[in-house]
Amino acid sequence: MEVDDVTIMKLSDGTSIYFEDVGNGEPVIFIHGVWMSGRFFEKQIEYFKTDYRVLIPDLRGHGQSEKIHHGHTIAQYAEDIRQFITNLKLENVTLVGWSMGAFVIWEYLKLFGDKHIKSTVIVDELASDFKWPDFSIGAFDMETLTSFMREVQRDQKAFLKGFIPLMFKKELSLSELDWMLEETTRLPASVASAILFDQSVVDYRSSLPDYDIPTLLCFGKEEKLIPVAAGKHLLNALPNAKLHIFEESCHCPFLEETDVFNKIVDNYIKGL
Repeated sequence: MEVDDVTIMKLSDGTSIYFEDVGNGEPVIFIHGVWMSGRFFEKQIEYFKTDYRVLIPDLRGHGQSEKIHHGHTIAQYAEDIRQFITNLKLENVTLVGWSMGAFVIWEYLKLFGDKHIKSTVIVDELASDFKWPDFSIGAFDMETLTSFMREVQRDQKAFLKGFIPLMFKKELSLSELDWMLEETTRLPASVASAILFDQSVVDYRSSLPDYDIPTLLCFGKEEKLIPVAAGKHLLNALPNAKLHIFEESCHCPFLEETDVFNKIVDNYIKGL
């Protein structure tokens, strides 16, 4: 592993990862959702860089990272984050995982433990996205997941144009939708289908009681994608968790209620 310059890290398999690195203090790593990128956290940079070292990687294949066509599993993404933390010699890290980013965090804890981790922040995600026979609050059944994968292959941009607005309570402006479409279509359709499947069938229900690290759960009250019941389930399953419901948000409280989100996360970290 080596850091080529301020914003590019080369992982052990040769994959180049783009990341933002600003500010000083305890490190906070923001991990984005499936198909998204670090740009979705741009409203966190100015606030958090005052007191923290803000690190925002684009996961492999996503955003400005190398368009590599292998390694698109949650386990590999967790390994990439491990190398990221190790290579930068980070300690007392707070991991903020939005959507699929939560799965990356839980897989990281499962594989590598919490030696370098101070706390986690989970943003609007279930213990599993799949609607298992004994998990009725899951987001997708096999029919829906198959349909999504086929739509991504048929016309990725058209699918995302319909999907992205579901992440927000209020209607997006055309300019907002445009930059989000630009970011999410950076990911090749082949990769988009592969990681959608893997992230949709991982299941952390049995692992959650083992994660006793301090955890803040941030959920939007609007339930277009993820039900509030998912947050309550995590609150009961995790030994050391607190839950905050964002009244005016759906899937993206860090964009929909930026000031409130930033202050709540900041106060939580400082209160530990």
